[in-house]
Amino acid sequence: MTNLVFFFIATLTFMILQSVVIPGFSWFPHCFDLMIINVLYLSLFSIRYWVMITLVLIGVIMDSLSGGPFFLHTTSYLCIYLIVFLLRQLVFQHSTAFVLVVSLAAALIHQGLVLFSIFLIQGYQGIATADFSLAAGQIIWAVVGIPAGVWLLGVFHHNFSYAVKISRRQLAGRYRG
Repeated sequence: MTNLVFFFIATLTFMILQSVVIPGFSWFPHCFDLMIINVLYLSLFSIRYWVMITLVLIGVIMDSLSGGPFFLHTTSYLCIYLIVFLLRQLVFQHSTAFVLVVSLAAALIHQGLVLFSIFLIQGYQGIATADFSLAAGQIIWAVVGIPAGVWLLGVFHHNFSYAVKISRRQLAGRYRG
């Protein structure tokens, strides 16, 4: 239950940052999809069955908020999860190099799906006029920001779990006697 509350708070925070806070600043044009941090953290450190259902729900909500093609976020989050799930079986997932490679792969998957959706809607003309410097900037920032975000989310998750554990002990001691 503690993990569920933490992931709900983290998801809500990332959704608010992605859809409300960041678009209000003109100096964030190359911001990648922040929800990828949450998706990677769930994919790397949770082996529960509910992760895919959660990712579909998060993806549908982000698709509704983004104004882009529907199922873009859902598809990218599920692809990221499946890639991480398959790679996690082969490589030790707690290494920094693995998180860096997976971050690059996640950014490339998301940007590839964005460009593919532009191609489907507008054809070759849309791809010819696409802003590839924006995509490159988002990939670069994603490679820098996602590993740091996953690490920071891990620290917050550990501190949150520790605070809940301590508060449970204090409440149990207070009401037992």
